[in-house]
Amino acid sequence: MNIKQFLIAIIAVMTFSTGAIAGEYTHSTPAVQGYDVVSYHTGKRPLRGNGNFVSTHKGATYQFSSKANLAEFEKNPDKYIPAYGGYCAYGTSVGKKFIGDPEVWRIVDGTLYLNLDTGIQSEWLKDVPGRIKTADVKWEKIKDKSPASL
Repeated sequence: MNIKQFLIAIIAVMTFSTGAIAGEYTHSTPAVQGYDVVSYHTGKRPLRGNGNFVSTHKGATYQFSSKANLAEFEKNPDKYIPAYGGYCAYGTSVGKKFIGDPEVWRIVDGTLYLNLDTGIQSEWLKDVPGRIKTADVKWEKIKDKSPASL
């Protein structure tokens, strides 16, 4: 192997290694800012998950506070994932994607809804059924769009 072939091999290894790392990073960002989505349904307050109990569902990585919560999630993940990909329920009802605060939440008919903050949540609470109905329709139109494009 001459020096030119050696350099090409090194560049190829570096290029392909960087791509693999970049792809893995996308899936390592925790959903719901690392909160345990099962804990919303079983406790009085949500708990932070940790890296010991992790599951990936539909491209999102979820962390759990216990092995039991991880097992519960894996039985039926769709039961626990937040509505609208974890974006603010009120924001979705007006056609926007705002990051949902994991400490500003409500369970409605078994579904977890997050809101941007307590002020926005107070507006959402004025007409929860109406906001959910509107958000469900709007979500279908915006779910694949970037927040910046809305």
